[in-house]
Amino acid sequence: MNKETICIQSGWKPKNGEPRVLPIYQSTTFKYETSEQMGRLFDLEESGYFYTRLANPTNDSVAQKICELEGGVAAMLTSSGQAANYYAVFNICEAGDHVVLSSTVYGGTFNLLTCTMKKMGISCTVVDPDSDYDTLCQAFLPNTKCVLAETIANPALVVLDIEKFAKAAHAHQVPLIVDNTFPTPINCNSFQWGADIVTHSTTKYMDGHAMCVGGAIVDSGNFDWAAYPDKFPGLCTPDESYHGIVYTEKFGKAAYITKATSQLMRDLGSIQSPQNAFLLNIGLETLHLRMPRHCENALKVAEFLERHEKVAWVNYPGLKSSKYYELAQKYMPDGTCGVISFGLKGGRKAAEEMMDHLKLAAIVTHVADARTCVLHPASHTHRQMNDEQLKEAGVAPDLIRLSVGIENVNDIIADLEQAL
Repeated sequence: MNKETICIQSGWKPKNGEPRVLPIYQSTTFKYETSEQMGRLFDLEESGYFYTRLANPTNDSVAQKICELEGGVAAMLTSSGQAANYYAVFNICEAGDHVVLSSTVYGGTFNLLTCTMKKMGISCTVVDPDSDYDTLCQAFLPNTKCVLAETIANPALVVLDIEKFAKAAHAHQVPLIVDNTFPTPINCNSFQWGADIVTHSTTKYMDGHAMCVGGAIVDSGNFDWAAYPDKFPGLCTPDESYHGIVYTEKFGKAAYITKATSQLMRDLGSIQSPQNAFLLNIGLETLHLRMPRHCENALKVAEFLERHEKVAWVNYPGLKSSKYYELAQKYMPDGTCGVISFGLKGGRKAAEEMMDHLKLAAIVTHVADARTCVLHPASHTHRQMNDEQLKEAGVAPDLIRLSVGIENVNDIIADLEQAL
């Protein structure tokens, strides 16, 4: 099916006499007639539901929809986008391993890899996503287990050269994990260009209404874990906590997600609630309608800002003046996202004053929903970074992150104009 139809029809498949709308399975537990039946589920001998921390029908239906939108083989929901990125990496990394990380990833992801996971014994080399191929390859070590980047960086709006990063990752026998939150699968098919695993903060465009926090991981099924058993022992050697199951042997292309669900979710428990999954599904049903409007509005706003005498610079991949325009046309020909970054000639002080005068656009610690909102990352989401780290992340001190909503674009522009 086409993506528009997947947004509406995929996931929940009601049988005769069942609810047409995806139900909320608001239950922690599921009943079975015999102890033997329950035992087979715990041994991973059968698929089914017995405890919502491991699996829930509402969550699985929504995960399946996201999986089909991305063109993957298996997917899982998590409690947040942060949890999704953590699980995606930790599923194949342990103490003593190494990750190659794009420097322009969201500040929270940067902290996760460079600070928190460092305390767990997982080291990280930060790379400039604009580096040439040979420079990029210098970041890999014998113990590198994956590469993590964003298809469109938040808030730097760097468009990732997915093919270049995939080529480097595969040359070093590791998967490329990309966070596809900003373009969503409506605008970017990252598996088509060589990415192996995709993560999402479903809190953003997928939900689209700022109602519920959530995340998702999708596996393409294309990376052959079994070809490198020494690199990925967690997938290719017996798991003693599940009676010696070898995930790649028992579950094939579903090995990665099965391990993440049955092992990490079992032990760490960052589940998405069925209520949140239900709300997320409502958002997904209109994702294919909202994304074109976000992109259309954002381009008009970016063009307005580019012409304004008080604006020093504008960064939006949809602008022909953007250094990432050609990459955006290659990987996201139908549009990128609704987020713009720009700076004012008056610098950081002018940015803060302008934001205080906005009436329609709200100052919020959020991005990518139906309502126009604005943030000053250096003062808010990235305030934990020093000036050098901000520079590496592509976050200038005067950078304003504007998330253009789906209101009438003339009203958005009028609000910006009066504030400027």
